[in-house]
Amino acid sequence: MSKTEAIRAEYRHEELGKGVRGKYLRKYSKGTNLVLLDDRVAQAFPDADAVNAALLGLLALAEKTKSAGTKLRKRSA
Repeated sequence: MSKTEAIRAEYRHEELGKGVRGKYLRKYSKGTNLVLLDDRVAQAFPDADAVNAALLGLLALAEKTKSAGTKLRKRSA
């Protein structure tokens, strides 16, 4: 076994199991959309589902406001 193939002494080769080449390739190639939240925001939302629900609600509200805003701007003279 060459130096580059050696594993640390605390790891036992038989406990590591057999790796699968390319197991995460598809997921990795898609990239990531990881976002770092401000501490205050992270405290308000316990998990990713809560953040997504809040943002989807905000998007829905923005759409309603946008469509209502265009209706309000049409004034008769």
